Amino acid sequence: MYKGREGQWAFLLHRLSGLAILLYLLLHVISISMYMFGEATYMRVHHVYDLSVFRFGLILIAAGVMYHAMNGLRIILMDFTGFGVGIQRQAWYVVLLITVVWTLYVASMVIPRIMAGV
Repeated sequence: MYKGREGQWAFLLHRLSGLAILLYLLLHVISISMYMFGEATYMRVHHVYDLSVFRFGLILIAAGVMYHAMNGLRIILMDFTGFGVGIQRQAWYVVLLITVVWTLYVASMVIPRIMAGV
């Protein structure tokens, strides 16, 4: 039992980020498929994506993709190297650091567009 340690949080966040990516891709495929109902329908759907809530969602999905990718590399490191298990806790903190830095970068690009109303 993990008892709330890093391994349990890594597992939970990996599953949640994977589900978020799946839902985002499903929404993306559905919105792109709206083109078969005509350009007007397609454009109405895509104008909704200009709302601030969707732009904040873009920041969250970027964070989820980065976490999922980096944690996947951490898992590969643990599974395929002899030293991976010994450093799994430190590697998880590196994954979190990379994710936070990436999220701040994405936020610095998206938030000005939200504020400008572009």
